[in-house]
Amino acid sequence: MTDLQEWLFAHQDLKYRDFNAALIPNIEKDTVIGVRTPELKAFAKELMKEKRAEELTAALPHQYFEENQLHAFILNEYKDFETLMPELERFLPMIDNWATCDQLRPKLFKKHTDELLPYAKSWLARSEEPYVVRYGIGVFLSYYLDDAFDAQYLQQIAGIRSEEYYVNIMIAWYLATALAKQYEAAIAVLESRKPAPWVQNKTIQKAIESRRIPDETKAYLRTLKERTR
Repeated sequence: MTDLQEWLFAHQDLKYRDFNAALIPNIEKDTVIGVRTPELKAFAKELMKEKRAEELTAALPHQYFEENQLHAFILNEYKDFETLMPELERFLPMIDNWATCDQLRPKLFKKHTDELLPYAKSWLARSEEPYVVRYGIGVFLSYYLDDAFDAQYLQQIAGIRSEEYYVNIMIAWYLATALAKQYEAAIAVLESRKPAPWVQNKTIQKAIESRRIPDETKAYLRTLKERTR
């Protein structure tokens, strides 16, 4: 066992492990140690400060969920875009769960949306790697639904077809958020029935549950539901 793994097991909470493992059913329970997120984030910063982060990031693939989490939190702390991106590209194919995928949001992305865009587009096209696709959709949700929005991004994401639940649910989340932020473009996509039927209905469900969508819009959205068997 490595020193980093020893630290993780020293901070194990078995009740939290059971709770967390239930939220990530697609990975084996024995790969979840049970370390709380605030402790992992603090440890990631400590490793960066002590110049020990490479001990973890160089050792791919990881054995434990928490090692993947630590890796993500370390990348979140990078200060240089050009240094980050090769490391991010090396790590993305190793992600095997929604939690690590969604918590990998480097702080510097906000200041580099122009440079990030070609990467984000390429991630959407990697259909054989569902968590890379999910990651790309999440990046568009986080950084390209406000001032950097372009309706072409919405069309591309609505047109994605996947058999993977964790991809489809992220498309629905993106589209529902787009309804709140870019209504005219988003409603046109739903009216055209461009998303897959399950995604269309899940988008509408999420929008109806949202406090950001007016009641009259929710009533109209209900008329756009697809009939599925």
